[in-house]
Amino acid sequence: MTARSLAGRDFLKEVDLTVEEWRSLVALAAELKIERRLPGRAPRLAGRSIALLFEKASTRTRCAFEVAAYDEGAHVTYLDPASSHLGHKESIADTARVLSRFYDGIEYRGSDQAVVETLAAYADVPVWNGLTDAWHPTQALCDVLTMLEHTTKPAEQIVVAYVGDARNNVARSLLVAGSMMGMDVRMVSPADLAPAPDAVRHAERIASATGARLEITSDRRGLDGADFVYTDVWVSMGEPPELWDRRVALLAPYAVDDALLQLTGNPQVKFLHCLPALHGVDTELGRQLASRTGRTSFEVTPEVFESERSIVFDQAENRMHTIKAVLVATLAG
Repeated sequence: MTARSLAGRDFLKEVDLTVEEWRSLVALAAELKIERRLPGRAPRLAGRSIALLFEKASTRTRCAFEVAAYDEGAHVTYLDPASSHLGHKESIADTARVLSRFYDGIEYRGSDQAVVETLAAYADVPVWNGLTDAWHPTQALCDVLTMLEHTTKPAEQIVVAYVGDARNNVARSLLVAGSMMGMDVRMVSPADLAPAPDAVRHAERIASATGARLEITSDRRGLDGADFVYTDVWVSMGEPPELWDRRVALLAPYAVDDALLQLTGNPQVKFLHCLPALHGVDTELGRQLASRTGRTSFEVTPEVFESERSIVFDQAENRMHTIKAVLVATLAG
């Protein structure tokens, strides 16, 4: 087993780990994914208990943490905003100290990065970031594993282009995670939605050690040569719906359709999305936005989303395997 140096550690954002530690988690996730199919495996987290604190709704993150924990013999308690006093009647620090007496680890999914950092500061057990507005490290771990599975290239030769809102947590984490893997990482977005300067500084510092190549551009020619094209929703959780009109105007040229994928010049290009994706009018939000904007798809068209180029459900499955790696590495050593 790998990632032994992470025993007892928190998992809050990519930049808290060394390049070697990050890569060891990717390798451990790949091992655990293979091992899951083997009979007679012994659970590593038997008798452990995990608290899942969710201030934002979730499908993949909650299910991935629960199944990963169950697979390894651990028990979980799910706490939604109505199930705890976190930050309302009880301080975050006090919540961390109480939960540390009951649980062996605490996961948090919410808005403010300061909340998960405070939980980690006051908890006596590992704390894991399931998503904040600033970082989404479990998603980035899964993204890296998925790319490695869908190419014969070593990580250092992979070209990944993120298109759309490059300021959000998914883009920020991808920029840093790709740098840690030594990849060629392109952020292709309108200038108003370019990555935050601090995220770029983190990535550049890491790239200077790993040899990663970084490009921040508004020109769609930045897609040339990409092995993977990645996008996310145009308005993130917690942002006001009024942003849709402005975002549609800004991001329409960056919607992932057949023509945009052709800009890669790569007939084997694969499409990534962290989900959920607005690729039609089969959801309530999709129908509302279609009525409001006249568009029937947004960040990606149905033709791309449902095509063989789309590996989004492999990517979704890998949330569980990579989260399991985080739990095993930090709790089992």
